[in-house]
Amino acid sequence: MSDLQHRSAWLILVCAASLSLVACGSLNGASRSIAGVVTPYKMDIVQGNFVSKEQAAAVKPGMSRVQVRDILGTPLLTSIFHADRWDYVFTFKRQGVEPQARKVTVFFKGDALERIEADALPTEAEFVASLDSGRKSGKVPVLEMTEESLKQLPVPAKAVDPKPLPPLPASYPPLEPAGQ
Repeated sequence: MSDLQHRSAWLILVCAASLSLVACGSLNGASRSIAGVVTPYKMDIVQGNFVSKEQAAAVKPGMSRVQVRDILGTPLLTSIFHADRWDYVFTFKRQGVEPQARKVTVFFKGDALERIEADALPTEAEFVASLDSGRKSGKVPVLEMTEESLKQLPVPAKAVDPKPLPPLPASYPPLEPAGQ
């Protein structure tokens, strides 16, 4: 093979490689424009404990841990290194909407609540309104019965007094056989 033929073959190979790279680039651009029109569905992601402004207002210094847990729920984060601190973290991610993230930290002194630190919290009504994803919905039905509709309900039958249970035995047999 002559030097000229060798250079020609090399030039053809370089041109073919360049053209294939250009073709891949234009194919990639076309696929991006198609993907821009057709977007995949992305689920709403809710993580953590939602704490409303009303719940945070109901928690008062001096309350026990049980009382705080009854109002705010079980904390998302507890640590053996910070036994007197509970963290309630909430995140909400939805396609096309800015993610929401809130943190509430509760501090205890022994078993009594010392203080609560929280980000700006929405009311329950504000949070529910923020969940609307733009879907058209009809009128919200009334969820309470009126006095008239309560009177129209059938009267429940009186409960029959159950028979009394037999008395419990005076003693129970041993759990293990004798002699062991």
